[in-house]
This record gives sequence, structure tokens and C-alpha cells, in this order.
Amino acid sequence: MEKVDGDFLRRLLEKDSEFRRIYEAHRDYEKRVAKLGKKIYVTNEEAIEEKRLKKMKLEHKDRMEEIVNRLRV
Repeated sequence: MEKVDGDFLRRLLEKDSEFRRIYEAHRDYEKRVAKLGKKIYVTNEEAIEEKRLKKMKLEHKDRMEEIVNRLRV
């Protein structure tokens, strides 16, 4: 996501429930991916889960960008 002004982001999080939900899910995915990334060894299931989380994280990032771009116009 392109750099978003802190005040703009704060207002979005306060006033746009869809954006807030997507933002929080994105952060959750990010934390879970980071946790898996710290492991020295991952099981096949964990590797699959990591790929799924990365895909979901990217989808949420794209959706947040759409919302930001729509509101900036």
C-alpha cells in the first residue's frame, strides 16, 4: 500500500468500519506470517498455511489501497 498520511489513516480507522476490519485482519495475517517465518523448521501444513496467509494479506492490502484511492479522489 502506498504511504498513507498518519492523520488520514487514523480517520479511516475511526470512521470506516470496512477499512478498519480489513486493516486489522491484514495486521493479524502479518503477525502470523512473521511468527511462522521465525521457525527454523515448518511442517507441510505450516508451509501451506503461510502461503494462504500471505495470499490473504496481499488481498487485504489491495482492498485497502482501493478504499484509500477511492476516498482520496
